[in-house]
Amino acid sequence: MAAKSRRKRRKEQTEYYFDYSLLFIVIFLLGFGLIMIYSASSYTAFQDYGDAGHFMKRQLIAIVIGLVFMTVVANIDYHFWERFYVIGWGVSAVSILVVLTPLGIESHNARRWFRIPGIGLQVQPAEIAKLCMILFLAVMVCKMGKSIRTMKGFFTMMLMPLPIAAEVYFITSNLSSALIIMAISLLMVFVASPDYKKFVIMGLAGIAAVVGVVAIAVNSGGDGNFRFGRIVAWLNPESQAQDKGFQTLQGLYAIGSGGILGKGLGQSMQKLKFLPESQNDMIFSIICEELGLFGAIAVIIMFVMLIWRMMIVANNATDLFGAMLVVGVIGHIAVQAILNIAVVTNTIPNTGISLPFISYGGSSVMFLLIEIGLVLSVARRIQLREM
Repeated sequence: MAAKSRRKRRKEQTEYYFDYSLLFIVIFLLGFGLIMIYSASSYTAFQDYGDAGHFMKRQLIAIVIGLVFMTVVANIDYHFWERFYVIGWGVSAVSILVVLTPLGIESHNARRWFRIPGIGLQVQPAEIAKLCMILFLAVMVCKMGKSIRTMKGFFTMMLMPLPIAAEVYFITSNLSSALIIMAISLLMVFVASPDYKKFVIMGLAGIAAVVGVVAIAVNSGGDGNFRFGRIVAWLNPESQAQDKGFQTLQGLYAIGSGGILGKGLGQSMQKLKFLPESQNDMIFSIICEELGLFGAIAVIIMFVMLIWRMMIVANNATDLFGAMLVVGVIGHIAVQAILNIAVVTNTIPNTGISLPFISYGGSSVMFLLIEIGLVLSVARRIQLREM
């Protein structure tokens, strides 16, 4: 009777966890992003569209749609999506091919979007692929179990997302998204496998390959190859100040002119059509120019806090599937934020990549919010017991 009473008391004392800190950080980044998009794009938007808030309004619509999806996903048990992992892989492959149809949209000499008929919504299939790969790999890690520790299991896990990454690269000419998909896969396998020797070997091989590519690009002078040209511009942007090094130099001018405290919100000079894509890939430069080193560090701290909160959710997830879903989302956001900041500061060659939650881009923010919904769904299944 006493045991039955204790079980009943424990059941009454069980509470489900909701990470309000995680939600607050995401909302803060979204709000801050809207402010910076307006600040970075108001001049260009007024010149091109007659409305200074054009880009901000479009981003706001995407955020509202994303928040609706996030709320729905957060209130659905994440195990529900487990059965769709194969369909997700197929959707990724097919959606990328859609850009080759009349629905595809060409911009900046690349077809990376397609339009949904009837509503006119533009979607970037690379963002669909990132989300679906997280789901697919999370299920595969659970299905493979201990066999993932073997070389066969390791290479099987790394090869499964390779066709999707290849599609993204060759069909949409989107190298950064292809690298992010493979980086997400590598991180998820790394977390699932306790044997780190193969990762050290792969890392050394990767470094050697990068050095080799850089050497070839330098010897060729960047002629005849767009990617090689960007590598040469990365090593010496002043040598191509009017060509491939122009955006990088303008971004560095913005960062340098911001100083410690910045020029003040809305006071950027580089956004006056000096810095291309100031509201997109290069928005971190405008943050540095207007808010200075202080603002840049504050943004980085917010991303660190976001990743830390998600790590807590992953560590306390009720099962491996939930933990791997969260690890995949961590990998996506962390890698994308690091690459964006690295590009803007000329730490790596220039490649188009947005800053999560802050850069202008409807597809990116919508699918990122769906991923946050998955994380919140995993968090809601964590039980808090009063001991």
